[in-house]
Amino acid sequence: MNAALKNLDEYLSSRLENKLLAREEGHGELSITIHRDNIIEVVKFLRDDINCQFKQVMDICGVDHPEKEERFSIIYNLLSLSHNIRIRIKTYTNEEIPVPSITGIFSSANWWEREIWDLYGIYFTNHPDLRRILTDYGFEGHPLRKDFPLTGYVELRYDDEQKRVVYEPVKLTQEFRSFDFLSPWEGLPEALPGDEKAAPMDEDNITDKDV
Repeated sequence: MNAALKNLDEYLSSRLENKLLAREEGHGELSITIHRDNIIEVVKFLRDDINCQFKQVMDICGVDHPEKEERFSIIYNLLSLSHNIRIRIKTYTNEEIPVPSITGIFSSANWWEREIWDLYGIYFTNHPDLRRILTDYGFEGHPLRKDFPLTGYVELRYDDEQKRVVYEPVKLTQEFRSFDFLSPWEGLPEALPGDEKAAPMDEDNITDKDV
């Protein structure tokens, strides 16, 4: 850990001791994990404190871990131009518990939080305009969840009779089949098509040319 990150780590440990669940350094950035209820207080501190001055939100994204009880992690990447340093904040939630919106601290968080809501279904409280931003208004489900089907739930097509675009339930042309790509020949008959044309070779008459 370089000197700047070490100083920041020690400073945050002393000022946010009760708020930090975990700290780690990687790829030249400090990552901290906090509870979702503390996100407003921590982000505001990082923005306003003279030794931090993280004035820019570079990105907010979500990650789905369906095997965990709190399956969604929300990650905030902040930049301090004054100190030329970055920090990553992580927090967790599930499908039912909302996360406080930071749009009151950073207005640029508006669209990122809308993307997370649209793609993961993570709700943000006190967001001024939480609606879909990448998918269509009639879209069903949240497509970046790991349990979202590859086909989706509805399909979109233009109906020439109605002269408009219509939504219909997805219809598969064949039933789902699971392919074992590690055993491509499994299930094939022992005799392949065309084998019947090959005459059995007499071992006593095998020559070097045949080999």
